[in-house]
Amino acid sequence: MADLASTESVGAEVTTLDQFLQSIEKRAYKMAVISVRDHHEALDIIQDSMIKLVTHYSKRPLNELKPLFYRILQNKITDWHRHQKLKNILLFWQSDDKYEENMDSTLDIASASVNSIVSPLEDIEHSQLKKQVSEALGSLSLQQQQCFLLRSWEGFSVAQTAEILGCSQGSIKTHYSRAMAKLKEVLEVDYDNS
Repeated sequence: MADLASTESVGAEVTTLDQFLQSIEKRAYKMAVISVRDHHEALDIIQDSMIKLVTHYSKRPLNELKPLFYRILQNKITDWHRHQKLKNILLFWQSDDKYEENMDSTLDIASASVNSIVSPLEDIEHSQLKKQVSEALGSLSLQQQQCFLLRSWEGFSVAQTAEILGCSQGSIKTHYSRAMAKLKEVLEVDYDNS
């Protein structure tokens, strides 16, 4: 009888963990693809992050999973950038075409998720705005991207963001402020040119 009860509780934990992973999957993907600018690399990073969470931290309370997952995700993104930097130094290889192609596919995915029916003119304006925002986010430094996405998209506090990224709260405030200023500057310039 005790084995049946423990089996049911394990099943409940897996369902809860599955629901948690499903609830963050799309947003985590968007964060990763903005940071690494590659659809396939972003998927690998998300998968590795989820596997690490499930493998090492599945027994943690549900309320601890979100900050823990984003800490893992940000570490994976940082590791990816380190490896890319080394690869670029060794191979002297970098392609802007790949970035453009992947950002276009990201925008297509984002556009497909719009549930409301809009006029063609509104659809074009919406697509242009999404492209401008994606390009503006892509122009930020990695630290600014991470701070902005964790604070604005995920709603983490300064303290939580500092814990996730492993830096001081002052650094978070600085990076977030600079990200907001740069985004405002880039989007105002783009808007004025339209």
